[in-house]
Amino acid sequence: MKRFALAVVVLLAFLTPGLAQDQTQEPQQADRSATGGAQTLEDIMKRQRGEKVDNDFRSNATGDPDSAAGISSQLGTLGGVSDPELWRALRFGSADIKVSSGGKEATVLMQDGGMRWLEIRNGPLKIYGAYLLAGTLAFLVLFYLLRGKIRIDGDKTGRTITRFKAVERFGHWLLAGSFILLAVTGLIVLFGRIAIIPLIGKDAYAPVALASKWVHNNVSWAFMLGLVMVFVMWVVHNIPNKTDLKWIAVGGGLLKKGVHPPAKKFNFGQKMIFWGVIVLGASISASGISLLFPFEFPMFAATFEALNNLGLPQLVGLGTLPTELAPHEEMQYAQLWHTIIAFVMIAMILAHIYIGSVGMEGAYDAMGSGEVELQWAREHHGLWVKEVEQAEQKTQAPDKSAVPAE
Repeated sequence: MKRFALAVVVLLAFLTPGLAQDQTQEPQQADRSATGGAQTLEDIMKRQRGEKVDNDFRSNATGDPDSAAGISSQLGTLGGVSDPELWRALRFGSADIKVSSGGKEATVLMQDGGMRWLEIRNGPLKIYGAYLLAGTLAFLVLFYLLRGKIRIDGDKTGRTITRFKAVERFGHWLLAGSFILLAVTGLIVLFGRIAIIPLIGKDAYAPVALASKWVHNNVSWAFMLGLVMVFVMWVVHNIPNKTDLKWIAVGGGLLKKGVHPPAKKFNFGQKMIFWGVIVLGASISASGISLLFPFEFPMFAATFEALNNLGLPQLVGLGTLPTELAPHEEMQYAQLWHTIIAFVMIAMILAHIYIGSVGMEGAYDAMGSGEVELQWAREHHGLWVKEVEQAEQKTQAPDKSAVPAE
């Protein structure tokens, strides 16, 4: 759990530089006496070079009501706050705003972090996400060219064994089908401006984007239902055990022909996929619910507080993460996190689809008809086959305790 939390901190540090400052280092204050406290030429040059500019000289200069001029004076009606100071207070969220309805989010008239979120979304998030998916596809193609299709080595028996029951296949396809729809529609929305509009134009893209948004929002519930079904049905079979060590030692037999490590109903590779889908699926569902119901389920302020209590941000040099976030900041973090997890899951599922289709002979039958060639099952899940055969023998064996009729 701590390792996962540390990974979260490192990922946030990468995506949101400047999220928190190292509390052990005092920032060097620039001399702004010549400009009366306003920005200097060096501030402008730093901003042009893409360097961080300390905005304290702005965020702290929002007026002093205690030093307000009298009501009869020229500035008395502003209560000691000039127009620039008022706008700065609005920008940095320190203005005293009162609204008659709308909740806390309605008091945010100007949100300073919006541009940083937009730059990350349109910059690193899209670029590295595209690299991840393209790299995954390239790796799978290369692996197929080098390894080829994993065939059944032994002689086929002509007999089949039930791999998955109907309810198991339903849960799998509910989860898989909904995820594919969510992945496609999410990518359409994210990359539409740069990849689709240049091809079909804005007028044609508009209904596509609208339909994608509707599908994405509503199919998400099917994904969450499938996630629960798969977890309940298969969690007991995906608990790691010592047999997995033998599978790991030979790479699951994926790299060399004729190697078939022992495995129960799920081998170690499938267990990694299972827990990856469950953990990441739960995380993406939580952030998705937060996005479906804006401002109703904030998560990151509480997450940052928990990480601070564990000391993980300080461990990686981030100092103390902020625990008071504006409602819009919560939504921006939720959107970034949602997209990051989606990219990781898509890459993982691409590998899963490859093995379950063109990558391995007989693998698709497990989720197609539910019946697999007995020789295939013996090669890839030998321990599970023995368990099934032993169970069948017990049910078919006569009851020796029964007294024959006279």
